[in-house]
Amino acid sequence: MELQRETTSKLGMLSATTSRNLSSSSSAFVSASQSPFFSPRSPSFQTAESTKSDTTLNPSTVSLGVADAVNSGLVIQKPEPSSSASAFVRDNGISREKHKKGRSYGKFSFNQFCNRLRSYDVYIGFHGRKPSLLRFANWLRAELELQGMTCFAADRARCRNSRSHETVEKVMNASTYGVVILTKKSFGNPYSIEELRNFLGKKNLIPIFFDLGPGDCLARDIIERRGELWEKHGGELWIPYGGLEKEWREAVNGLARVDEWRLEAQDGHWRDCILKAVVLLATRLSRRSVVDRVNRWRERVDREEFPFPQNENFIGRKKELSELEFILFGDVIGDAEREYFDLKTRHRRKNLVLGQKENIRLEERAAKDRQTESSSSKGKEPVIWREFDKEIEMRRAGGPHRQHQPFRVRNGTRNRRKRSMKILYGKGVACVSGESGIGKTELLLEYAYRFSQRYKMVLWIGGEARYIRQNYLNLSQFLEVDVGFENQSTGKGRTQSFEEHEEDSISRVRKELMRDIPFLVVIDNLEKENDWWDKKLIMDLLPRFGGETHIIISTRLPRVVNLEPLKLSYLSGIEAMSLMRGIKDYPIEEIDALKSIEEKLGRLTLGLGIVGAILSELPINPVRLLDTLNRMPLREFSWISLSGAEDPTLRPQHFLMRLLEVCFSIFDHADGPGCLATRMVQVGGWFGPGAIPISFLASAAYKHAWKDQGFRFWSMLRAISCGLTTSRSRKSEVEAFSMLTRFGLAKVSNQEDGIHFHEMIRIYALHRGGIVGAHAMVQSVCNQPFMFQHTDHLWAACFLVFKFGTFPWTIELKVPKLVILVKRVVLPLALHMFVRFSRCNAALELLRACTDALAAAEDSLVSRVGKWLDKPYCWGSPKSDAQLNPYLWQETVLLRATVLEARSKLMIRGGQYDIAEDLIKKTLNIRISICGEHHPDTESARETQNKITRLLTNNLVI
Repeated sequence: MELQRETTSKLGMLSATTSRNLSSSSSAFVSASQSPFFSPRSPSFQTAESTKSDTTLNPSTVSLGVADAVNSGLVIQKPEPSSSASAFVRDNGISREKHKKGRSYGKFSFNQFCNRLRSYDVYIGFHGRKPSLLRFANWLRAELELQGMTCFAADRARCRNSRSHETVEKVMNASTYGVVILTKKSFGNPYSIEELRNFLGKKNLIPIFFDLGPGDCLARDIIERRGELWEKHGGELWIPYGGLEKEWREAVNGLARVDEWRLEAQDGHWRDCILKAVVLLATRLSRRSVVDRVNRWRERVDREEFPFPQNENFIGRKKELSELEFILFGDVIGDAEREYFDLKTRHRRKNLVLGQKENIRLEERAAKDRQTESSSSKGKEPVIWREFDKEIEMRRAGGPHRQHQPFRVRNGTRNRRKRSMKILYGKGVACVSGESGIGKTELLLEYAYRFSQRYKMVLWIGGEARYIRQNYLNLSQFLEVDVGFENQSTGKGRTQSFEEHEEDSISRVRKELMRDIPFLVVIDNLEKENDWWDKKLIMDLLPRFGGETHIIISTRLPRVVNLEPLKLSYLSGIEAMSLMRGIKDYPIEEIDALKSIEEKLGRLTLGLGIVGAILSELPINPVRLLDTLNRMPLREFSWISLSGAEDPTLRPQHFLMRLLEVCFSIFDHADGPGCLATRMVQVGGWFGPGAIPISFLASAAYKHAWKDQGFRFWSMLRAISCGLTTSRSRKSEVEAFSMLTRFGLAKVSNQEDGIHFHEMIRIYALHRGGIVGAHAMVQSVCNQPFMFQHTDHLWAACFLVFKFGTFPWTIELKVPKLVILVKRVVLPLALHMFVRFSRCNAALELLRACTDALAAAEDSLVSRVGKWLDKPYCWGSPKSDAQLNPYLWQETVLLRATVLEARSKLMIRGGQYDIAEDLIKKTLNIRISICGEHHPDTESARETQNKITRLLTNNLVI
């Protein structure tokens, strides 16, 4: 990775520029860039809050790499006394004469840096400028540092002077172990041969075969150019650099003697190779805790990395997969090179150049081209596309200094629409757009499985507007970041606001994603550009583009913020036919029927998969299936998305709805009317967008059946025949689950006993089942134990019961059920969101809506009892919940006091003492009137009130 030119020509302005984030350790990394040293962070990743602490020097922790950075023409920023890390930026115009006479910067001179030699646990040697090699080496170094091992990584061929070579050689000799990354070019590099001989002699060499295998490293084959690999790269490789054949042969043949320690990273198996290297080095360095930590992390990744199993029947999309790889990495390697696609312009735009900004010679050629163009007549000119090995990028023809300047309109404001009409290649971000059901999720899932070894982990995020922020914060569990409220940083003597706490928790996750360790973040089904809670841009959650972490977004939107998406088209006719008929052979008339079904389904991949499942599961031919679909009546309903608004991107698919009706008819014919599988789909639409546990779904489906069939005594029967009922219901759940997955209406989740429904199926089932399914879903959630890993379903229940914004679907619960919901779901969920994830505003809004609902329930109880008492003849049993349960009103009022007290305590955390005082006064009034002055709950509320009074007094004094 090369240092980008982001500094100014004045030394005084260096502190305002964006510098690289450094690792927590003090190791150095030598790069194959313009200087021989590799900074552990990308300049585009530097955040404003970390710039001050990451760009200073400390004499106790300064590394050897900084000294050579000075010797190589790099400028060190002026140190601050409170810092503990070092950073360096490239000198873009400061005269080298200013750095003579000891080359002193701040309090330290170059001679002092050179005297601070230290030994490292691991020395990493590599040679080459290939982006994939630099990415792998950077990841290996960062991963070892993360586990507490000090590293020094170097491409010695890039060192500029003898002093740098001497310093790196000293570090190499002082390192405990040596890791040499071997490529095809390593055997023609004198420094790589020297590294092999050095560590082979000390018996501490760990070779990593990057783009070749151990069987390829035979001296005879290399010299005689045997095999496809060495026909181009082989020969007497010691001759070009003036080495000795004997030493060269000893180094190459010595690789065969390190069978136990050698590692292989060819064919993109990077993750396994790096983890093996970490375990091997930790074992040799006697750090057992590191080995245990890596093993635990690996087990968790194997269990939770992917949301769904890989689709074994995935068809087509070879071009799209290669294009995604090209967009994210900037190049295509391996088998995809044979399936490389032609890059074509989407719009012919004037003065559009695709170029590489780091290559000076190419910039000079571009300048000559611009001079030629300026001398020619004006008018429409052809678009110029240039492809390079390292990176492909579009920019205006005005030169590199105009690269990052936005397009402007007459009033001087930025025109985001013009800027967004680009696809950025090699910047690590891609957006896939297409209508619902066309196969976006399947494409992203296939890409994640194919390229997972190039990332430490695949992080999958649901992009639904109401849940995306929580899904993003859930990544903290995998990144091992504490985003809890108690661990947020506070200012000097100042209480942070709720907004600052939330921003701090998001920045912690973003900072982890901005390290040198690559992750793949997949945002599936992004509904809106703005967050549902506070209308902030979704892109503010993500790390800056251009780093090691890659981001893929799937959406129905035509464009996301400033990204032009990759438009996902339909499958080809051959691929669609293969998806429907499977391995069966049909005559011509049956093939024609399949083509007709394909056209009527709008060629959606979702519908084609369901048709293929029906034909494979049932003894029915395509002609009969087509006739059944044409005669199937269709229910009418408004096409409203799950977010609660009319969504223009969801196009009504009437023929797909008929196909779903056929599936439900098949289920009812197999198990009788209202079978469990049909009911599970109907209630499944009301759950959250994540995977639904089978226990949740089956419980809601059974309650849905009671409501429809009027089983009032089912609980008594279940109590009498508990064993038989449990056995039969468990078997029925498994059968229904299997039926839904076999017919393509649901996906199996990698989470234990989980199931996932496609959005279009959920919308249809939601309207087909009606509001009865919502009641069943809420009741099921209330009866289940509180599960923190399924908070999206708890939120879905709260959205249905309480009024949030303009959400159209709400249900009214009876007071006893409302009390149970508040106790079992609302209070634990709000406190969990506030304390564990610092989602302050969402938790407070939930408690506020809960308070209003409880107050309305109190008024309803009082009014119903009053109406009953006002009747002239009030004999018999009253028709009110208050009379059925004499303590229900009291329980509801005290529960509201508990919610008010919780809100008051949370307001104290955010420094909103006035609001907290009003809430605690209401709590005291309720508890004094019902419980009395000396009740423990009353005393607790009074203590909280006294605390608020002291805080208010101190705040006024300050």
